[in-house]
Amino acid sequence: MQVNAVFGLLFGCCVFYKIQASASDAIFYEPFDDPFDGRWVVSENDDYKGVWKHAKSEGHDDYGLLVSEKARKYAIVKELNENLNIKSQKVILQYDVRLQNELECGGAYLKFLRQQSTGWKPQEFDNNSPYSIMFGPDKCGNTNKVHFIFKHKNPKSGEYVEHHLKDPPSVPSDKFSHVYTAVLQPDNILRILIDGKEEKKTYFLSEKDFDPPLIPTKMIPDLDDKKPEDWDERAKIPDPEAVKPGDWDEDAPAEIEDDEAVKPEGWLDDEPEEIEDPEASKPEDWDEEEDGEWEAPKVANPKCAEAPGCGKWRRPMKSNPAYKGKWHAPLIENPNYNGIWKPQQIQNPHYFEVAEPNFEPISAVGIEIWTMQDGILFDNILITCDENVADLYRETTWKAKFEVEKAKHKAEKAVAASSDFFTRIRKGLFGLLYKIADIPFLNAYKSKIIEVLKRGEEQPNITVGILFSIFFIILTIVVTTLSGGKEKPPANVTQGKIGMAAAQTSNNQRSTKEKESETKKATATAAAPPRRKSTRRDA
Repeated sequence: MQVNAVFGLLFGCCVFYKIQASASDAIFYEPFDDPFDGRWVVSENDDYKGVWKHAKSEGHDDYGLLVSEKARKYAIVKELNENLNIKSQKVILQYDVRLQNELECGGAYLKFLRQQSTGWKPQEFDNNSPYSIMFGPDKCGNTNKVHFIFKHKNPKSGEYVEHHLKDPPSVPSDKFSHVYTAVLQPDNILRILIDGKEEKKTYFLSEKDFDPPLIPTKMIPDLDDKKPEDWDERAKIPDPEAVKPGDWDEDAPAEIEDDEAVKPEGWLDDEPEEIEDPEASKPEDWDEEEDGEWEAPKVANPKCAEAPGCGKWRRPMKSNPAYKGKWHAPLIENPNYNGIWKPQQIQNPHYFEVAEPNFEPISAVGIEIWTMQDGILFDNILITCDENVADLYRETTWKAKFEVEKAKHKAEKAVAASSDFFTRIRKGLFGLLYKIADIPFLNAYKSKIIEVLKRGEEQPNITVGILFSIFFIILTIVVTTLSGGKEKPPANVTQGKIGMAAAQTSNNQRSTKEKESETKKATATAAAPPRRKSTRRDA
């Protein structure tokens, strides 16, 4: 990969650091071609038990940084020789990651750390280590996004605030290598690309694109403002002049008995709806002293099923036409309505305006994640100020891998489809043979044929031999029956042939040549007509 000549064109565009290259290349790049020991520092924080490995991407000779264990926290960091200024110029952050076991719950993002406090050591790297930008995939439960979060210092309060990109792109749901690119432009435009395709374009200063917006609201509610005690928020009130009508009966029930109802003819008043189960008997181990008196379980009374009903008959209930319920005065417009109270707006003491984000310089690149999946492989971490360089890396380091993975996946799908086709054919053939085994004239051999078929289903590697054996056995029986008239062939002869086919299914330890030889012998024996018994006329 001859990239150094290309990187030489970037001289003077920005001041960056590049691993294994001269400073004039104006780039930071980590291909993980060599082991990371001694260059990247694994966190010694007790929370991070996950083991990082220098490993090949599955199906490639290309190495990367591998998340090797499930359900672990991971943290690793690479300090830069000098801080990287990412303010007031185009900056591209790019890396590729392969979710070799997909991603059900976990992160695969990078953190671009700002200058740490005095005395900080990379071995102390954890989730509290301040960063300037966090970028990359995160997925768990309802969360499925390619994060872009930047921390910005409020010049009035001095506090750092996290600003999250709204409506970020989703994480591709496959096991391929994907390259994630964030382009920070000097005109305050942010572009997010996945595999070189722009998936999100947004504006850093827009109040609609980040949560919270970079520029705070100018006015805020006065937290010290209190609602007056006589403030009336009721839009409508009961009419104070309304009077309950004299005939309004609040005690009338909602339902009453239907006086017109008549007990159905044939109603069994003296029969209970349930009776003791006449077939139930007390268990032999029932101990009345410990278990109490035994009672037979109840079952539905069979007499009730033939009658309109059983037990005491009661009139059904119906709606009460005199029911009115509790009386309430009608509502009228409230003459004292003040509206919904809100605190008054005051000037936001933390309000500020900026012409561009004041990004903190990057001092280190770190990966700090928690994930339930292993097999996450990070590779080709790049920081540059030239989009052409990012394009070149994407084409030369990622695209070839991606195309190989897609081609392999397509081939595997084709093999799986072919396998499914032959499985369906095999299933259909066995289904047909089971039906043939049900033919009446094969009753004497049915159990043996089914035994052989079952063994053939359990051992797909001998299916072809089984099918040919069964076919010739049935052919032999048909030929013998036709040549012998009504007389059936001796059962022991045909069953012996079936037994030979069954024996073939239980000898998986033998060599392929032995199996083929015995299959040929069995086939030849099955195809030969049986010898006829001598009779006096023949003699």
